[in-house]
Amino acid sequence: MLNKFKFINILCLSLAVVLFACNSHKTIKQKEIVKAPEKMDEQVSDNIKSVLDYAASSGGKINDSVQLSQFNLVNNFYTSNNFSGVWSKSEKWNSIADSMFDFIKNSMTYGLYPEDYHFSALQKIRSKIENDSLARMDAVVWTKADLMLTDAFMNTLKDLKEGRMVDDSASIVSDKKYIDSFFIPKIKKAITSNTLTSIFENAEPKNIYYTSLKEKLPDFVKNMDTTKYTYINFPYSDTVKFYTQLHERLVQSGITPVSAIASDSVSVSNEVKKYQAKHNLKIDGKPGQETIYRLNSYDFEKFRRIAVTLDRYKEFPEFPEKFLMVNIPSFALKVWDNDTVVLTSKVIVGKPSTPTPVLQSAISNMVTYPNWTIPESIIKKDILPALKVDPGYLASKGFSLVDYHGQLVDPYSVKWSKYKKGIPWKVVQGSGDDNALGIFKFNFSNPYSVYLHDTNQRYLFANSDRALSHGCVRVQKWEELAFFITKNDSLAAPKGHKISYNADSIKTWIANEDRKSIMVKKKLPLYIEYFTCEATKNKIAFYKDIYNKDQELEQKYFADKVL
Repeated sequence: MLNKFKFINILCLSLAVVLFACNSHKTIKQKEIVKAPEKMDEQVSDNIKSVLDYAASSGGKINDSVQLSQFNLVNNFYTSNNFSGVWSKSEKWNSIADSMFDFIKNSMTYGLYPEDYHFSALQKIRSKIENDSLARMDAVVWTKADLMLTDAFMNTLKDLKEGRMVDDSASIVSDKKYIDSFFIPKIKKAITSNTLTSIFENAEPKNIYYTSLKEKLPDFVKNMDTTKYTYINFPYSDTVKFYTQLHERLVQSGITPVSAIASDSVSVSNEVKKYQAKHNLKIDGKPGQETIYRLNSYDFEKFRRIAVTLDRYKEFPEFPEKFLMVNIPSFALKVWDNDTVVLTSKVIVGKPSTPTPVLQSAISNMVTYPNWTIPESIIKKDILPALKVDPGYLASKGFSLVDYHGQLVDPYSVKWSKYKKGIPWKVVQGSGDDNALGIFKFNFSNPYSVYLHDTNQRYLFANSDRALSHGCVRVQKWEELAFFITKNDSLAAPKGHKISYNADSIKTWIANEDRKSIMVKKKLPLYIEYFTCEATKNKIAFYKDIYNKDQELEQKYFADKVL
């Protein structure tokens, strides 16, 4: 008898667990046929509420294959709209829905990925409704379409406004103020005014770099090959993985037969030589930087770089009327005045091991015939090891050892072996043509101790790869830049006031090898940035990802994107 009661208790407990589990998982309708078109909207509204309740407990999923990317925004909107559907009426699409379908289809011309906005799923529903009369009567189908279109609208608006490289906690979609004052009013305006494109485009940045790159996108998209080839990681630490990727990519390029297998180094070298010959590269059989860069420069990868760059541009407000832009990957400097480039110069930037930092500042001071105080990082890495070998190293390079009172220190009087991480003195190079800074320097506030300057190695500007410095930016046309700043200072001076220097003053000081410090009254805004592509006159120019910054972002935010 005791065992019988025990069995009954276990059975009851099991049933309770099953019932609890069933009740804890909300379900949604799979199909609901509405025979009267005039009753469809009411049923869709009821379904929207129940589906959103389901999605709230399932991570935004409305079924096994569709997840709302911006569930909170979608839920907030429908709550404020009494859960009414907005993209269709009485079993017919509203014209704004057609506009949304078309925008998603062409979203690549905005640097967006259509599948981020339910493109395939919506196309399937649209086709089903148009070709299947029973599906047209299914309230569940219209409900899913309404929710996905709203989610697509919210996600598009968000991506155009701030990009895709912002973590959720910092995103505007997590800001209640933005939800109430931006997202919900925008979708309501789109629905009531039956306008879409203008609302999206008003959310985009207005800076010249973004608009000029976007203008070139339609032609690129029209002619692009959307195939996703194997991307070869370079530089590499895993040799086996590298050569596997290389083999796959050479097969894809048509150089290596599909039937071939990854083989010995001689075979790989021969295949690489064939590829190099085909693409006018140096034929050495070595899968080096130039060859790998070319193998990785296929359209799918280029589009990812465009997407990253457009999102970088979204981080900027409108640029000031006059500003200076150094783009690290292009090894170039541009001075802008009223949306017009008035000066372009080659620059030399930091090596990958000593990269030029990305920063925003303003040029506040210029110096003729500057001294160079060597940064501590260079002292630690290069100078201290050399001094341990030969205390005469400083004199051979034209350097002086100086204490913090400005007094010279004899390098031979120092026991260099006891210093490991740095030294308690400054190392200074005197002014002159042999100075690493050349004869002119531009100062600006920054925490990295970098600046723009001339160089004593001007022949290096002939190199195509100019990632050669310790982090500072060497400017080929430093004189023209100095004269532009001088003119800008003069024009900005109040009426009746004269600045204490002009272009002739600078020329005289340089001719006399005078060291002068020039305070800039009208500071010139400076941007040192990292864009691996940009619009040129006739096309989109692509540059090497010399610091692998784009590759890191692509892997974090764009690795699973498809076209």
